[in-house]
Amino acid sequence: MYRWCTDEVEPHDRFDYWREVRAKGLFGVTAELERERRADFFGEFSLRQLGGGGGLVELKASHYTVERSTSDIAYAPGDSICVYQQLGSGGWFGGMRGNDFAIANGSFATSHTDLPYRTAPLGAGGFHLRILKIPVSHIPAQDRRIRELAPKTFNDPALAPLLAACFADLGEAAAGDATSLVQVLAHLALIERGIVRPGSRLGQAALRTARLSQARRLIARHLQNPDLAPAMVADLLGVSVRHLHMLFEAAEKSFSQTVTDERLERSRRLLRETPERLIADIATSCGFESLATYYRVFSAAHGMAPGDFRARGSEGH
Repeated sequence: MYRWCTDEVEPHDRFDYWREVRAKGLFGVTAELERERRADFFGEFSLRQLGGGGGLVELKASHYTVERSTSDIAYAPGDSICVYQQLGSGGWFGGMRGNDFAIANGSFATSHTDLPYRTAPLGAGGFHLRILKIPVSHIPAQDRRIRELAPKTFNDPALAPLLAACFADLGEAAAGDATSLVQVLAHLALIERGIVRPGSRLGQAALRTARLSQARRLIARHLQNPDLAPAMVADLLGVSVRHLHMLFEAAEKSFSQTVTDERLERSRRLLRETPERLIADIATSCGFESLATYYRVFSAAHGMAPGDFRARGSEGH
């Protein structure tokens, strides 16, 4: 992981350095800001190289404008698709074929790197976004239309939650898992843009992985509910219970094993981090139907009672 911040540069040089070295040199764009506002400029970013040729950037910066012009493209061609996740107050895109558009906080957009555009944050808070960049040469679904993807919001209400789940997983994934997630995200973007068919081999594989990712996140979100069951998650996911079980059959753990392991993991964390909290309260907050059930499941998994586990932790073991 590479991180950089304008605090490493003298205040009067910060925007100029950002514009020439970071914006143009690293991202291949032209950055502009009124001279009288440059003294207050702030910017930071992280760059993580991922398997499958992908790169994940998270960028925060105070307000300025960005352009990827034809000369910028000629100077630094990228031949990649980008998936943008807006995290700040929103952004505006314009200057390309079609209408200008705004992208709201939490929303996504996709594009090919080598088409002109302009962008600026909508709010006073400036930019905050993640950008996943995937070289076209690393995408199995080769299609000339990939290079014609002008920036566009990700509007499919069924696909957007899947993209969000996989994006969240990507930020936490180990190198091997990141490689497959990069491919899944690329294919989800191409499904949304009409280039990969959902029923194709690549489309089905991407949708299966993404739905499993979202199912796991739904489990984590509703873990406290003792009535958490396949029917509930399947309904939230928009699939049948049979389809949900098929997703988990292809994974390392079944649905019930996943729920139990998540509850145990959360309870272990709470036992370590909140030594003053009653074990009965921890059991309830993790979704165990009773204290007796919690003791039985915990002891079977760890060979000791929750209280003994907590005592060992306090002793430094």
